[in-house]
Amino acid sequence: MKPISLTLVSILTTITLIAQESNSKTAIDSLSLISLEEVLLIGIRASEDSPVTFTNITSDDLNPRNLGQDIPILLNYLPGVVTTSDAGAGIGYTGIRVRGSDATRVNVTINGIPYNDSESQGTFWVNLPDFASSVDAIQLQRGVGTSTNGSGAFGASLNLKTKAVQEDAFASITSSLGSFRSLKNTLQFSSGTLNNAFTLSGRLSKINSNGYINRASSDLDAYFFQGTFKDENTLIKALVFGGQEITYQSWYGIDALTLESNRTYNPAGEIYDERGNLESFYDNQVDNYSQEHYQFHWNERLNSEWNSAVGLNYTHGSGYYEEYNDLWFNQNISFAGNTSFQYLQLNPLKVGNASITDSENITQKWLDNDYYVVTLGLNYQTDVTTLNFGGLYSKYVGDHFGNLIWGQKIGDTSPNHKFYENQGVKTEGSLFAKLSHTFSNKFTSFLDLQVRSINYVVTGIIAGPNSFSVDDNFLFFNPKAGLTYKLSPKGNLYFSYSKAQREPNRTDYENGTPKPEKLDDFELGWRFKTSNLQAQTNVYWMEYKDQLVLTGAIDEVGAPIRQNVGKSRRIGIELDFKVRLNSNWLWQPNIAISSNQNLDFYFNRDGFLKNLGKTQLAYSPNFVGGSALVFAPSTGVQIGFLSKYVSRQYMGNIDSENSTLDAYFVNDLNAVFTWNPNKWLSEIQWSFIINNIFNIKYESNGYFYTYDDDFSTPGQVETIEGAGYYPQAGINFLTGLSLRF
Repeated sequence: MKPISLTLVSILTTITLIAQESNSKTAIDSLSLISLEEVLLIGIRASEDSPVTFTNITSDDLNPRNLGQDIPILLNYLPGVVTTSDAGAGIGYTGIRVRGSDATRVNVTINGIPYNDSESQGTFWVNLPDFASSVDAIQLQRGVGTSTNGSGAFGASLNLKTKAVQEDAFASITSSLGSFRSLKNTLQFSSGTLNNAFTLSGRLSKINSNGYINRASSDLDAYFFQGTFKDENTLIKALVFGGQEITYQSWYGIDALTLESNRTYNPAGEIYDERGNLESFYDNQVDNYSQEHYQFHWNERLNSEWNSAVGLNYTHGSGYYEEYNDLWFNQNISFAGNTSFQYLQLNPLKVGNASITDSENITQKWLDNDYYVVTLGLNYQTDVTTLNFGGLYSKYVGDHFGNLIWGQKIGDTSPNHKFYENQGVKTEGSLFAKLSHTFSNKFTSFLDLQVRSINYVVTGIIAGPNSFSVDDNFLFFNPKAGLTYKLSPKGNLYFSYSKAQREPNRTDYENGTPKPEKLDDFELGWRFKTSNLQAQTNVYWMEYKDQLVLTGAIDEVGAPIRQNVGKSRRIGIELDFKVRLNSNWLWQPNIAISSNQNLDFYFNRDGFLKNLGKTQLAYSPNFVGGSALVFAPSTGVQIGFLSKYVSRQYMGNIDSENSTLDAYFVNDLNAVFTWNPNKWLSEIQWSFIINNIFNIKYESNGYFYTYDDDFSTPGQVETIEGAGYYPQAGINFLTGLSLRF
């Protein structure tokens, strides 16, 4: 790690000196159109000349639907995107898949700082409620994209930039309510510019929802504060944001029979009597977690051609999920062992001549973690050349432990008895250099070189109890190159090749001895833009080696279980249009057609290893389509009809009919009405959305598992298949009123 850090310092020092020397030279002010806000992300965002497939989303695009649902749900209508919601209504735990790749493969940054959890590599938007209200712009890069900070992108990169400097003073109050007793209240403010340099802005949010699924409630609090200093050449931003979430667990799903008879049923927290009769539900079967983020950004315009960016981040997260472990259910249904004294690390309890070795209990499984990040960027730009240097150093320390807080028959066990404890430490250092050069009126070349170094160490005991240790090091070189051909002032063609490599996550290590995965991504696209038509079409070929594919199974906290497969492939075509039909009508359709296959898949069935050959990759529909038809007869009225189609998909990799999620086609109606009454009350906005307006019954997510039964028929092994489903809400609504002063 030290050589990488020293190399980065040397490069930045040398180039800074060069930049300072050139400051006195006459140069075209090529950065005159680049704001200091853009300097923050210029190194990791793609531009129109980049040979990268991407979509830009602004706060104006998000606002009409921003009534309390999480960011993945707000991005549902983008090309190749499939979203999920455990509670069924888009509030609470939600997820996103892009090109069939789940959230652990979608690299997410906030102001250039990695947001993916270092160990699980997932993104948990429930920890940042109402964050869309503080977002200024989002760029979704599909495929590998350009080099960014954090774990490698195997499906997409999602770059979020928070609100820019708000130079005008204002205060706003927004309240929304809707189905399932959903309620959101948001207070936002900005001081405006003080002394021609300083601003202070902030947000407080509160969201509650009972969820579509029984007891899948969410109690969410959030805050966002930003202070800035800005002059002609300097922008300094200090941000503090975070959230507290308490959500009743709803990651258990339901089987096919329950799906037909009682699709809102939630088995979490079931309590049975000794004869197996369901008595009640544990009322505190919750996930309780808080997360705090502290960011500092310094953007500096060094001269007309050079600018720099420095970012510092500290994130602290702490919380637990609480679980009632029922004795009858454990001994007769789940066989999980979490009621045994061995699991709880207790000695057998002697009562007379009897020995008690099991007990109903309540446990809390904790995660307490700290994440430190430093990012550096240096950018050079003229009319024909753009050069970006970037670097990152991060350290994550996560303490995992379990507390026994109650037991029915556990003797004189001390309060909060700790039955497992381990620590994960992950450090990362990375460097990238990007060059974009226009060497004629038609051609622009692109070269992107990245080196990532990762060290991951885990020591201790996990629940079971089982010893758990990891000590792994990785050094990845990820080159990318491309060419853009300018067909006319209105359009261009691009081609790129990108290599990505990434490390396994914590769950992968808990379930075996995983290998890092590799990807070669080829992208060919066409972009076209006029005043009435914007079009982007592209084809991609993604060749994987040792891809960690989703098996369909989940662990006890709903985390997906993955396994390495030898070779796999995703190929597809994506079409994305924005058509202005006339002055009042705008249509934005998109289509993603793909083939997603394991090329040589082996599976143990009925006690024998079988080569299944080519099979479909899990959670990878072959057709995803979206549409937004917007009617805007005036600046104060906007009515949109939104549609989403997702084709049939498998939840496993063995093409089993028992593992399918049916195709679904859902439609939403969204409207926004805006008035500007006077200077004191500058804006009133009323908006509503009717989700799933045709009341379609569908499931966007589920799980699939197999196990071998060698007990029912002596001497014979039979592979048993099972599946679970996460039902989504039928017709439901949200409506909100916003007052801006």
